[in-house]
Amino acid sequence: MAFIPAPSRRPDRAAFLTRLLPVPAFCSHQLSRPARSSLAVLALAVASLALVTPSALPAQSASPHITAVTPGTGKAEDTITITGENLGKNQVAAVFLSDAKLDHKAVVVDQEATKIVIKVPDGLKDGDYNISVQEGGAIYIQPVIFTVKT
Repeated sequence: MAFIPAPSRRPDRAAFLTRLLPVPAFCSHQLSRPARSSLAVLALAVASLALVTPSALPAQSASPHITAVTPGTGKAEDTITITGENLGKNQVAAVFLSDAKLDHKAVVVDQEATKIVIKVPDGLKDGDYNISVQEGGAIYIQPVIFTVKT
């Protein structure tokens, strides 16, 4: 007597998925059952990604961007104005004058979304310094130069 397996009570996943996301008729006769199943799983995965709405993703704010510093030269304790975009208190935690080795923290006098007024830190040697901003735990060097002349 030959052993004949009983029909499975578990529904066929490939058939279920292809009912949800049918394989186009021109492909179905050319694909094996495992291939149709894999294709259906892939289509389901792609469709589920489309369901992720932008509101479900974390909000990303625009990065601070400095466009100018006026005046362009000065000495310790001078007040300078940095202009740009996204410079508000909720985005920029601190401002630095940075040389090749160190970041020198400046005292912020006034801060708005489009400008920050700082005092040049003491102890800086003559030379060019990049304006840097701290956003979160990172310091970003901006492509704007301030020159210290004593």
